Amino acid sequence: SKKKGLSFEEKRARMMEIFFETKDVFQLKDLEKIAPKEKGITSMSVKEILQSLVDDGMVDTDRIGTSNYFWAFPSKALHARKRKLEELESQFGESSQKKETLQKSIEKSKIGREDTAERAALLEELATLRQKKEQLKTEIDKYRECDPDVVEEMRQTNQVAKEAANRWTDNIFSVKSWAKRKFGFEESRIDKGFGIPEDLDYID
Repeated sequence: SKKKGLSFEEKRARMMEIFFETKDVFQLKDLEKIAPKEKGITSMSVKEILQSLVDDGMVDTDRIGTSNYFWAFPSKALHARKRKLEELESQFGESSQKKETLQKSIEKSKIGREDTAERAALLEELATLRQKKEQLKTEIDKYRECDPDVVEEMRQTNQVAKEAANRWTDNIFSVKSWAKRKFGFEESRIDKGFGIPEDLDYID
């Protein structure tokens, strides 16, 4: 059967073994020769694996002259793992505390909400009252025209409309008088020509 290739994490672990076992400093070209031979890591993937370890702070690197050098000592890795463990333990502690606080809040919020016959009756009464409230609101909206404020608003609106209508009626009478004097037209002829009702009059 075909041999299964190494996973990305397995390659990273094996690359770290090279540094820990030799406790030496390497250039990229050195690792590209050593890794395939000793750890089964293809030379083409060495650069990517190495960069990921550098990015994670597991491998140190420095440029000397025109060359880049890489190294990693077990003591540093131990400290890095210890720091990571402390960080995770701290996060776990915070999460546990948060979970406990939330659990207490949940328990507290459940008080008075137990599924009892009394609570069920109260919820049913609440639903009935809400329905009643909506019905009353509908009734109130129906009789809104009887509201004193609404009636007053309508009265003022009507007054403004009435004054405007009388102003236009006055203007029409003035124009009719002017036309009769100027051209000697009869009033009935003016009314007919301009579509003015014969019973046009001021609004009381």
